[in-house]
This record gives sequence, C-alpha cells and structure tokens, in this order.
Amino acid sequence: MPVATLSEAPEFALGDAVFRPLAVPSRGSTELAVWALDLAVGMTGEAHSLDREEVLVIHSGQVSATIGTQDVEAGPGDAVIVAPDTSFTLRNSGSEAVHATAIISAGFVATMGGKTFSPPWSL
Repeated sequence: MPVATLSEAPEFALGDAVFRPLAVPSRGSTELAVWALDLAVGMTGEAHSLDREEVLVIHSGQVSATIGTQDVEAGPGDAVIVAPDTSFTLRNSGSEAVHATAIISAGFVATMGGKTFSPPWSL
C-alpha cells in the first residue's frame, strides 16, 4: 500500500497519549515504523527505553523530556533524538496539545516498568 492515511489509522491510547500508526508493517512499511503522537495538556509519560534510535518531530505544542539524565525542551519544527537503550520520559507541561511524528526502525522492542514488549501501534 503506497499511501497509509491518518484518517484510517487505528488509535491506541496509553494514559493521556494517543498513538496512530502511519507507516508500520501492518500498513505496508517494511523497514520503518512511523506514527502520529498526540500528548494531552498535563500529560506525563512513564519512563521507558527502546532498543533502537527514535526521532520525534514536533509539529505543535511544547514537549519537555528527560533523556537519560538530560532535560530538554522542544517545540514546533524541532526533532528530539533518543539513542537506543536510553531511558526517557515525555511531558506536555504547556497550554496546548502536542502533535508529533515518531520515527523508528520497524521491529523495535520497548522496555517500560520492567517489562519488554512490542507496542501495538508499531506493528
């Protein structure tokens, strides 16, 4: 399938974060996993790590993140780059929802709360 539309993407919610898969294996991509990510105002995610590098491109809103031991801020047009096997936490402490795109290699594995899994929005 050469086009995977956002309007036809299933939604997966994890707390106040919503994931909508775009280019993932179940939608035709063989090498990359790309999804739309929405973070509600006040959202604080749980610390987690991924076994591959992930890039988050921020389209609107302001993301605060702790990546390893470093605190960072990113806004529209910025890219947050998370190295493999690095613990990170995302937060939306701004006054508007965050809309972003996440990009990672297909087949990655996440670790959160001591459990390793393949997130359903990436399959």
